[in-house]
Amino acid sequence: MPLNPLIFPSSAALAQIDERSREIFRQIVESYLATGEPVGSRNISRLIPMTLSPASVRNVMADLEAAGLIYAPHTSAGRLPTEQGLRFFVDALLEIGDVSERDRTSIETQVVAAAKGYTVDGVLQEASALLSGLSRGAGVVTALKTDPRLKHVEFVPLDARRALVILVSEDGQVENRVLPLPTGLPASALVEAGNFLNAHIRGRTLAEARAAAETLLTEVRRELDALTARVVEAGLASWSGGDQAERRLIVRGQAKLLEDLRALEDLERIRLLFDDLETKQEVVDLLGRAEEAQSMRIFIGSENRLFSLSGSSTIVAPYRDGQGRVVGVLGVIGPTRLNYGRIVPMVDFTARVVSRVLGAPGADAA
Repeated sequence: MPLNPLIFPSSAALAQIDERSREIFRQIVESYLATGEPVGSRNISRLIPMTLSPASVRNVMADLEAAGLIYAPHTSAGRLPTEQGLRFFVDALLEIGDVSERDRTSIETQVVAAAKGYTVDGVLQEASALLSGLSRGAGVVTALKTDPRLKHVEFVPLDARRALVILVSEDGQVENRVLPLPTGLPASALVEAGNFLNAHIRGRTLAEARAAAETLLTEVRRELDALTARVVEAGLASWSGGDQAERRLIVRGQAKLLEDLRALEDLERIRLLFDDLETKQEVVDLLGRAEEAQSMRIFIGSENRLFSLSGSSTIVAPYRDGQGRVVGVLGVIGPTRLNYGRIVPMVDFTARVVSRVLGAPGADAA
């Protein structure tokens, strides 16, 4: 499975470490991924499939530390892998497993069921929730913003200067936006604007509605109060997208990240991660980098600016539409000690199932 990883400049040199050192390093990383705790030379000497004294193991660990692959979190403590060490492990030593039959069935069944009962958005939300539940991390999906056909629009006054615009699409999606109002606008103008739009937008996309409304405005402008016309124009300008981002972000399962706390410092890490997830545009930008790669990507810790403080990893894969175009990415965000061997194929499989459901050619998830 191509991972297309980010490679550290020293990876070529690190690849030259001998088999004994690799095995000791592998045990340190696998112990960390399983427990989150440092591991000492005495325990390592018992775990490796070769006879080495704790003193010999310590000598190898000293070399690994000098290479920047492991570090001691405290004096006289065991060792933990560094971010560079985790990257080396993922690039050179990670053994990718397969998705279990149980997980395959769960993913297939639930995503396909969502496709039958809901919109595309429902499929993506189901995929995000599934990944969260199966990985015990937060499931994330980015998707192109859709341009649904409209069914109804309503203006709700909030105060003298703002109104809430409620857009209802034919597929049941509801979008709310706050619209600034011209000074002195009478309440009746909002009603009149809503009636005008509802008479002409049904069954049209936002872009089509705007074009049609602009044409109609030219024809009926004299019949509308000048302030009402300004509301309509401002509302259409807002609905057309303006400076809004072109992508949506779906996050499910943040609470899963709280279920496996190992130490008090994890609480601070989780708090930082929640703060990161609130910065949605930066998440979208990060995942967009993965989308451009056209294949699986793994970001570890400070390899991306967004999650550098929280010490988190992101595993993402692109999914495609019926024309085979990459239209978004989905994956998992969690601590750096994610079970990479299990989650990587799971994310890849889920992306292929979603692509197949969305009609991508050749997206065989079997």
